[in-house]
Amino acid sequence: MTDSRLSTRPWLAAYAEGVPAEIDEPTQTLPQMMAASVRRYGRRPALEFFGAVTTYRELGAQIDHAAEGLRRLGVSAGDRVALVLPNCPQHVVAFYAVLRLGAIVVEHNPLYTARELRHQFEDHGARVAIVWDKVADTIDGFPDDVRVDHIVSVDITTAMPWSKRFLLRLPLPKARESRAKLTAAPRARHVRPWKGLLGHGRISRRVPAPALGDTALLQYTSGTTGTPKGAILSHANLRANAMQGRAWVPGLRDGEETFYAVLPLFHAYGMTLCLTFALSIGATVVLFPTFDLGLVTTAARTRPPTFLPAVPPIYDQLARAAGRGTIDLSRVRFAISGAMSLPVATVRRWEDATGGLLVEGYGMTEASPVALGNPMGPTRRPGTVGVPFPSTEIRLVDPDDPEKDVPAGERGELLIRGPQVFQGYWQRPGETAEALLPGGWLRSGDIAEVSPDGFVTIVDRRKELIITGGFNVSPSEVEDALDAHPDVVAAAVVGLPRSSGGEEVAAAVVFREGAVPDVEALRDFCRTRLTAYKVPRRIVAVDELPRSLIGKVLRREVRDRMLRDR
Repeated sequence: MTDSRLSTRPWLAAYAEGVPAEIDEPTQTLPQMMAASVRRYGRRPALEFFGAVTTYRELGAQIDHAAEGLRRLGVSAGDRVALVLPNCPQHVVAFYAVLRLGAIVVEHNPLYTARELRHQFEDHGARVAIVWDKVADTIDGFPDDVRVDHIVSVDITTAMPWSKRFLLRLPLPKARESRAKLTAAPRARHVRPWKGLLGHGRISRRVPAPALGDTALLQYTSGTTGTPKGAILSHANLRANAMQGRAWVPGLRDGEETFYAVLPLFHAYGMTLCLTFALSIGATVVLFPTFDLGLVTTAARTRPPTFLPAVPPIYDQLARAAGRGTIDLSRVRFAISGAMSLPVATVRRWEDATGGLLVEGYGMTEASPVALGNPMGPTRRPGTVGVPFPSTEIRLVDPDDPEKDVPAGERGELLIRGPQVFQGYWQRPGETAEALLPGGWLRSGDIAEVSPDGFVTIVDRRKELIITGGFNVSPSEVEDALDAHPDVVAAAVVGLPRSSGGEEVAAAVVFREGAVPDVEALRDFCRTRLTAYKVPRRIVAVDELPRSLIGKVLRREVRDRMLRDR
């Protein structure tokens, strides 16, 4: 490593031993990557779900059968196929089966409301959807102008080894709904069961496969502007990020690790860490439909984790449980936290409980998603988001003039460039141009400072997105839901920091004259239009909202007032 390289990329000196400055250019698409893992790790467990194990060889066969089933439904290269699934083996199979055909996966949160899902389907236009059976009726109920020709309904309990009577007591998402809805047979003619997709034999090798530059995934994000849009990620983008992750942790043992998928696979963070990175190195991925301490504790007794990607509240809860002796986490050597700031106290508590490392990283959906991370070694620096990944560059620029770099030592908007940076937003050239600058630089919308040795600290957000539980929430979307209530005149939505990291959604609301503010009723109203994590945890009635001279609500002032009045 030359002195000149260190002068332009000082962070290289902080890399853990064995981490390269650059990764090789990807040569495999995601289906090729998976096929290589199937060949190399065939008998090794690829997935575990409530104790039921799927080997790599079995996973490869299921992918081939599902791909042939999708081909017979008319899916071909370039088509969008929507996945609306919790974490389950069928999710993994569906993801790679779609990609094998050169089609494009579109991931969705299965707990979204019908309104939220419809807006995304209107945007991407998928004609085939593979969905959790509990939301099949929702998708089937879309109006004619949002036509989905084929809905494949997935009963996730069929992948579990126990009786359904017992399973209905498990804390799955929406588990309080009726038993009938968990196992109800599809009613519409174009809704078919998942098992029917697998009954046509394996896909022929003669069916064309995708190329590295082809689009693999549309991942919906609020981006840097607050408007949900589909980030276009290619096979090369996603493969590169998996390779960067592998390079970042030189102590990993290929074919021997156990990853816990407590993060949702429909989220960019969970997708890369557990759907691509983990499977590329022959790890066993233990799938959880939702994070539940009891489920994790039970799984850890028979197949303890060695690598755990998660968010700070999960680490905190697990570390406290380990301190009580409820769970043994001594096998966890590596843990990467993302999606929200990681408190230093949580790092200490986790490392005391496990003896392993917990480091914070930073990313965006538009960066596949990981772009920076703390080194996996003694040079890590809690309180920062670390340094750029291999083959990744950063700049700090004037937020109002992104062509202008800020002087050394000053704060500026973080720009990112690397092989993981996305191709643009689906059917939004204007917003693509705003986010993706000439030369391949991605605007993060975050204000950062960089130490002389290259460690990055995020100090503010130019964008006004709220990050709660690792998910981005657009204030405008929540305000629209509040404004639709007949007693609401105006609303301003902001994020308030939590001591455990991340933010809570809070709203200042102006009620109509004569109305009796009913906060709980307003929350219930929001729940009919928004998924649970977007519903304001705190609602405060105010006489008026602070506005600029042109009438724009000053959210920052709203936030400051709510913090003062806490």
